[in-house]
Amino acid sequence: MHVKPLSDRVLILPNPAEEKTAGGLYIPDTAKEKPLAGKVVAVGPGTKDITMEVKEGDTVLYGKYSGQELTIDGVEYLIMRQADILAII
Repeated sequence: MHVKPLSDRVLILPNPAEEKTAGGLYIPDTAKEKPLAGKVVAVGPGTKDITMEVKEGDTVLYGKYSGQELTIDGVEYLIMRQADILAII
């Protein structure tokens, strides 16, 4: 399935959650933190007032509660406005 975001929306594939702590302890699923970084998979065209600064392939940081979760072909994605992205890394 191909997804093309509209307006100033961005489709992001979140980085996987940490499996272990720095000391080597395994983290149970219930205690895992939601990842705050991911790879941009698709970008909308923008609007006449908003030019898109992110592009496909960029790795970005976003807020903890940003975006809407979306499952496509069994893969979890986030879709959010470009304004919800904090930085490109």
